Amino acid sequence: MAVLITGIGELTTNDPELGRLTEAALVLDGSRVAWAGPAASAPDADERVDVEGRAVLPGWVDSHTHLVFAGDRTAEFEARMAGKPYTAGGIATTVGATREASDEQLAANLRRHVGEAARQGTTCLETKTGYGLTVADEARSARIAGEVADEVTFLGAHLVPPGADAESYVDLVCGEMLDAVAGSVRWADVFCETGAFDEAQSARVLKAAAGRGLGLRVHGNQLGEGPGVRLAVELGAASVDHCTYLSDADVEALAAAETVATLLPACDLSTRQPLAPARRLLDAGATVALASNANPGSSYTTSMAFCVATAVLQMRMTIEEAVWAATAGGAKALRRTDVGVLRPGARADVHVLDAPSVTHLAYRPGVPLTRAVWRAGVRVAG
Repeated sequence: MAVLITGIGELTTNDPELGRLTEAALVLDGSRVAWAGPAASAPDADERVDVEGRAVLPGWVDSHTHLVFAGDRTAEFEARMAGKPYTAGGIATTVGATREASDEQLAANLRRHVGEAARQGTTCLETKTGYGLTVADEARSARIAGEVADEVTFLGAHLVPPGADAESYVDLVCGEMLDAVAGSVRWADVFCETGAFDEAQSARVLKAAAGRGLGLRVHGNQLGEGPGVRLAVELGAASVDHCTYLSDADVEALAAAETVATLLPACDLSTRQPLAPARRLLDAGATVALASNANPGSSYTTSMAFCVATAVLQMRMTIEEAVWAATAGGAKALRRTDVGVLRPGARADVHVLDAPSVTHLAYRPGVPLTRAVWRAGVRVAG
């Protein structure tokens, strides 16, 4: 059934030819966008929805989450707010809880968070394994994630489990564990950071994954300057995520590469790290995405609108840059062309704001502005 969405006061398409339109309309036909343009020229459809002058944009594309987990890390958060520095070691707390949880508990928790994100306009979401860190637990995390999320990433190299030998664990990740998950995931990731995996170990994991046909992602440069960005660019990773501490060489490398710099401002705030240098990256010509990094330890939010507002108010991004980064930028980080854009042929992922323009996302921070959401042509909110 075709649906005509009309009365659009401002339509953000992210399409270079269509641009941003006023007094616009969209036609959704099944799971795809069939038409976009001036409301006066809109074709007929089976159903008509008048949004009465509200702003419409593509659904958020959240390209970095960790939502297959169990347990709670409130105590760690409280300690961090009291001045304790963030380290990678807190991940082990969630690993223990996740291993003890049943498949049903993990799936229900994942669906709850994905639904929460959808009600706030997120229509395409990536999530990772990485809280199992055994062959069986990583395999079940990948299977559960694949039943709910759009994109699934293998992150067996999230942390060396307590008591394990680092090199032996990397052998396991590159061998038996990768074999167990390869059929259930599209991507592989590694936490290339002090306290997690060094450059050589990270390179081993990424090369093994690439050899199995998986796309590459990297957690890098979160806690300090390091090899993450360079390794991601050298190996052709789709994205390097965090990018909090960057050298001039890192910025230059990202500007010259197809690797997307995915910034995670909610995580930077929660860990009391400096905010990533978005303006510096953009001015250099790098491609920037924004993502939530939703996880129980360092960024327990599914609100992409919060990330957009933070990027504008504190990271010196324009509202247009931030919205693009949270939609089309996330799509580029996932190497997809069917989401993050509203043009004929794209997936019908539509986000209607209860506001006349996207500017209100930063102008009215913290206000729930999502009015309605369609995902693949199906109305999921509003």
